[in-house]
Amino acid sequence: MFTGIVECMGKVIEFASLDTTESGGNGASLAISGAKDILADCHLGDSIAINGTCLTVTEFTEDTFKVGVAPETLSRTNLGQLKAGDPVNLERALAAGHRFGGHFVQGHIDTTAEITSITPDANSIWFKFRVGDPKLMPYIIPKGFIAIDGTSLTVCEVNDEEAWFTIMLIAYSQSHVIMPTKKIGDRVNIEADMLGKYVEKVTTAILQGPADASAGGSTAAYIDKVVKRVLEGSHK
Repeated sequence: MFTGIVECMGKVIEFASLDTTESGGNGASLAISGAKDILADCHLGDSIAINGTCLTVTEFTEDTFKVGVAPETLSRTNLGQLKAGDPVNLERALAAGHRFGGHFVQGHIDTTAEITSITPDANSIWFKFRVGDPKLMPYIIPKGFIAIDGTSLTVCEVNDEEAWFTIMLIAYSQSHVIMPTKKIGDRVNIEADMLGKYVEKVTTAILQGPADASAGGSTAAYIDKVVKRVLEGSHK
């Protein structure tokens, strides 16, 4: 579990599509430098979010660490596009007893989004994104939370039909996250607010009822049942 409050920015040493070393595990791996601030209490097997993606530490030094990257992760994130020297957002897993400054971030990326416009506004910057998977749009709401490359941000405008949304990056954040290094056309990792997903699943289950149609499993059938009960109760 993470908060979306980036602790420091590291730099990519190497993305290896096939790492045959023991720490690479004969799969893809990502090595990061400039991470001294978050490695003092690091252990093998710890979780660190790189651009919002929860990954497992397989090797580390005082300033560097390595993680393995699974095929599923590569297919859903922008990590496979990283090259040596690229900056990345870094955050350790949340520790009990610490101040919770962002929102609940799992580090499980839903999709990527393309930056379609970047517009300065006084000392802030507007970013507009086109979401890669339009099915995610119901979870993106004005003034709601969203994690972009692991940064907890507030959604401003939303257009469900065209699958885009905007955020505004304040001056302080501009010097503490990688977003200002991005350009139009770049892709960023998106994780929608997990609470919205749970609420949808619970309410859908309540409204739809049993999956068996003969049991009246449709939303309309459920509403009919509720209305009938209310009417019956009013006549008692």
